Amino acid sequence: MEVVRNERFTAEDWALVEWDRAQYEDCAFHDVDFSEARLTGCTFAHCHFGNVRFNAAELMTCAILQSEFQRCSFFDARLTECKFTGSQFVDCGLRPLTVEGGDFSFVSLRGQNLTAAKLGGLRLREADLTGADLTRVDLRGADLSGAHLKDVVLKGTDLRGADLNGVALRGVDLTGAKIDLAQAALVATAYGAVVGD
Repeated sequence: MEVVRNERFTAEDWALVEWDRAQYEDCAFHDVDFSEARLTGCTFAHCHFGNVRFNAAELMTCAILQSEFQRCSFFDARLTECKFTGSQFVDCGLRPLTVEGGDFSFVSLRGQNLTAAKLGGLRLREADLTGADLTRVDLRGADLSGAHLKDVVLKGTDLRGADLNGVALRGVDLTGAKIDLAQAALVATAYGAVVGD
């Protein structure tokens, strides 16, 4: 498959397209409609997405690396085993969103509203979730090691089984969040308690 490089795509209607292993590098997508598209094994590296609609789209085993999403919509999208390493989301619509597996390490989701998103098992190592709204988000079994959770909203968030190693828990408001016993010990230790018999 030929790699498309340094191209700009504007106002394209790609709704319902089915792409398999398409590859783009250093490309820009503006006002593009990927609604109900089905992308499998596609790669986007160092790309910019502005006002792009991924509504009800299905992305499977795609790699979108070190790319930027501004004012993009992922309404009812499903991402399966996708890699977004190092990408940034700014003013995007990310709900409702279902993510099954995959790698969002080093991703910036600062201030994003992810209410009720399904992110169980997702790798979010050192992700920046500062100020994000994670109300009722399913993060069971997710890898949040080293993630930045300052000022994050965790009301009703399910964190059971998630890896919280390296997270600055002392500054995180866990009111209403669901945690397991091992995580409770981490929280207690963060606040200076000595956990033991």
